[in-house]
Amino acid sequence: MDLPNNVLTQLRAAMKENNIDGYLIPSADPHLGEYIPEHWRIISWLTGFTGSSSTLFITDSFAGLWSDSRYFIQAENQLQNSGFVLMKPFLPDFKDCIEWIAGNINTGSKIAVDGRIFSIGSKRKAEKLLKGKNVTLDLECDLISEFWNDRPPMPDSKALDHSLIFCGKDRATKISDLRRQMIKQNTDYHLLTSVDDIMWLLNIRGNDVKYCPLLTSFAIVDQDQILLFVEDNKIPLKLASEFDKLDIVMLPYDEITGMLSTLPSGSTILITTETTSASLFNSIPEGMTIKEDISIPTRLKAIKNSTEIENIGKVMVRDGVALTKFFFWLEQNIGLLAISELTVNEKLNAFRSEQDNFLGPSFSTIAAFGAHGALPHYSATAESDSVIGINGILLVDSGGQYLDGTTDITRTIATGRPEAGQKRDFTLVLKGTIALAMAKFPEGTKGIQLDILARKALWERGLNYGHGTGHGVGFCLNVHEGPHSIGPSGGTSSKIVIEPGMLISDEPAIYREKEYGIRIENLILCYEDEETEFGKFLKFDTLSLCYIDKSLIDISLLDKKEIDWLNSYHAEVYQKLSPFITSEERLWLKDKTAEL
Repeated sequence: MDLPNNVLTQLRAAMKENNIDGYLIPSADPHLGEYIPEHWRIISWLTGFTGSSSTLFITDSFAGLWSDSRYFIQAENQLQNSGFVLMKPFLPDFKDCIEWIAGNINTGSKIAVDGRIFSIGSKRKAEKLLKGKNVTLDLECDLISEFWNDRPPMPDSKALDHSLIFCGKDRATKISDLRRQMIKQNTDYHLLTSVDDIMWLLNIRGNDVKYCPLLTSFAIVDQDQILLFVEDNKIPLKLASEFDKLDIVMLPYDEITGMLSTLPSGSTILITTETTSASLFNSIPEGMTIKEDISIPTRLKAIKNSTEIENIGKVMVRDGVALTKFFFWLEQNIGLLAISELTVNEKLNAFRSEQDNFLGPSFSTIAAFGAHGALPHYSATAESDSVIGINGILLVDSGGQYLDGTTDITRTIATGRPEAGQKRDFTLVLKGTIALAMAKFPEGTKGIQLDILARKALWERGLNYGHGTGHGVGFCLNVHEGPHSIGPSGGTSSKIVIEPGMLISDEPAIYREKEYGIRIENLILCYEDEETEFGKFLKFDTLSLCYIDKSLIDISLLDKKEIDWLNSYHAEVYQKLSPFITSEERLWLKDKTAEL
C-alpha cells in the first residue's frame, strides 16, 4: 500500500522519468554524523520510521528499509501502511542494503543516490559489488526536494563563543597545534567534515543539531588560513572579528564543493573517509594526493586538557545531584503517582535543567521498564509508553550537555523486591563495570584488549551482550565521540590506543528478551599510574557520581576487592553530593551508599 499522500507513487514516477531503476536513501546528512538536523531526516518523513539508523532502497515494485536490531519492533510498527517493508538482519540469508542490491539488481540498471549524503566507504562497496554487472551509479541525484513541500529549513542557530574558562585552550593555540601536525604528516590541506572537529578547533558551539551543540559547517585548513563554510548570519560580529584576526575566512556553506575543486594539483589533502561524502570526494581535483586517516582534531580533542578535566569533575557533581534528586523523587512517588517512562524522561530533564550551565540532554533519555529494558536503545513513545510498576526492573540511560562537559550514565534499579535471577544478572554486570574501572594496563593498550574485562564474569556463565563496552565522550560536544572505544569488534575505533586524558564509558549489560534489561554505566577517565622497568602503566578514574542499587546485588558473587571498590565509590558519591541536596535527600542517600 502506498503512503496516504502518494509520495512513494510520485517518487517512482520521477524515477521512471529519469530512467532510474533503483533509488537509494541513506539516513544521513552531508557530515555523515550520528545525529542529523530535521532538514535531512528524509526517511522519517517518507516512511514514518523515526529510528536513527536506516537505509531505504526503492524500485518500481519494491521499497525496503534496512535497520539494526535496536529498531526491529519499532520499525515494524511505524512502517505499517507506509508501502515499505522491513528487511531483517536475523534472517539466515540476510544481506545488508548494498549487498542486497548487488544480488537483486538487473544487469544494465541505473541506481541513483544523493552523493552529498552517501559515504565514500558505501560508494566503494557498491562499486566493488556491482563490478561486472554494467550497473550505472548516479551520485548526483536529489529526487526528494521536489516532493518534500513542507521540508524543515536548514538549521540557522547562532554560534556561541565557548569560553576559555570551560575549554582551557584558545583557538589560536589549537590551530597552531593542528598545523604542526599537518607539517609532520606532509599535508598541505586538511578537509574537516565532522562538525564536532570544527567546534573544538574554533572554540564555538551551536544549536543546529538536537542533543549536540553543533553549528553546521565545513572547513579547509592550510598553513595560512582557514576557509570556514558557514552562513555568515550564524556568526556574531564580535566572533567574526576574532576569526578575521586569525585569517579564518567565512564562505557560504554550499560553496564547499566548488572550492575543493579549485585546490592546486600536486598538493596533498588529508580527509576522513567516515565523514566525507562521495560528492565531496569526487570534487577533489585529479592530481592531488589524497591521504585518508582519522582527522587531526579528532585525535587532539580526544585527550582532555587539565581545564577540561577539572570542569568535567564539577559537572559530574551537578549531574549527580540531579540524578540523586530524581531517584529520590521516584522512590517516594512510585505507587502514589501515575509515573510512566515518558514521565521519567520529563522529570529527569527538569532536575538537570536546575543545574548551572545546563544546555539540554546529550541524547534521548532511555527510560525502559520491564521488557522494554531488553531493547538496548529503546525510546518511549506515546504508543509504547509503559507505567512504572511497583515490582520490576527500571533501566534509565541518560545524559546532559553542559557548557563545562558532557555526561552519560546508566542506572538500573529495582522498584520492588528483586528475584534471585535478577540479582545474579545485575551482580555479574556490576562485576564487569568494576573490573574495567579497576583495570591497570601498559601504555599502548587498545580498547579491543580491555573489552574482555567487562565480559569475563558474564562469559563464565554463558552470558553476553551484543554492543560495545565503551565509547569516547566529547567535551560539550557529541556524547559518542571517537576515535577510541572499548569493544570486541575489529573496527577502527576499538584498535585505537587508550591514552591518558581520554574520557570513555564503561557499560557492560545483559538483556533478557521479554523480561528486563540491566546496564550499569559510568564515565571513566584514563590517567598515568606509574612507570616501572617494564614501562608506563595506566589506570581509570571513575567520574560519574550516582548510587548503585544495592538491593539488586548478590553479595556472595562479589570478592573483597569488588566490595572494597563499591564501598569506596559509594563513600565518594555521598561525600561529593551530600552538600548540595536537602536533609531528607541526604538521609536517603546515606542509606543508599552505606557499606555492604
